[in-house]
Amino acid sequence: MHIAPDGPTIDGLTFRDAVDADVDTLVALVESAYRGDSSRAGWTTEADILEGQRTDPEGVLAVVRSPDSRLLIVERDGAVVACCQLEHRGTHAFFGMFAVSPALQGAGLGKVIIAEAERLAQETWGVTEMHMTVISVREDLIAWYERRGYRRTGETTPFPYGDERFGVPQRDDLRFELLAKPLGQPLA
Repeated sequence: MHIAPDGPTIDGLTFRDAVDADVDTLVALVESAYRGDSSRAGWTTEADILEGQRTDPEGVLAVVRSPDSRLLIVERDGAVVACCQLEHRGTHAFFGMFAVSPALQGAGLGKVIIAEAERLAQETWGVTEMHMTVISVREDLIAWYERRGYRRTGETTPFPYGDERFGVPQRDDLRFELLAKPLGQPLA
């Protein structure tokens, strides 16, 4: 199931599935939210721990075209303000490539977007849990997800040092930590 170009509107935000023509816009959005000086306008910046790219057109296009993924675009007044990836993985969905325009971070958009992503994952695939990975040293970001009902699982995977498609690390202690949230249950 895919959302039509005029998908649902929630709190003034319109959600739709990305298409090939959106790739350059999405790469620019993700880069602006995580890398370089522009990312410092928001609180999700990784500029102090990683340099180089966060994603590339090939990677974004692969997600857009994958039959088991959805790359959601979030628009306000016709402008792209955020995006996130949902990938079906059996009984759970993976949440990734989450980016909100740095100028709009801290205004509550993230809460609305992640809640809609969780709802869509359940509706589309019938999954019972959402998973994501976060760089383990991003304590502020992990705490934000914990306030949304995600829990630290204790499972980690190594950061892909030497693969510049994921950026150029500025420290040697990076790893990805798995966070998980049961879906369909109210927050405690």
